[in-house]
Amino acid sequence: MSAKFFLYLFSTIIVIYSIDSININQIFKKNKIMQARIFYFLIALCMIELLTSFLYNFFEATKFM
Repeated sequence: MSAKFFLYLFSTIIVIYSIDSININQIFKKNKIMQARIFYFLIALCMIELLTSFLYNFFEATKFM
């Protein structure tokens, strides 16, 4: 398995753990549960991609891996 795969797994755990602490219920209107879930999912995907790309490029630049 590639190192990027493990970085994605690590990033997923970290992002889901950290984004779970945010109370996003106050942002959305009442009875808009599906839109809130989609927003939560898209934010998580973006954060996972950003963190993985940053870590991969950082390790590649420093030749740590």
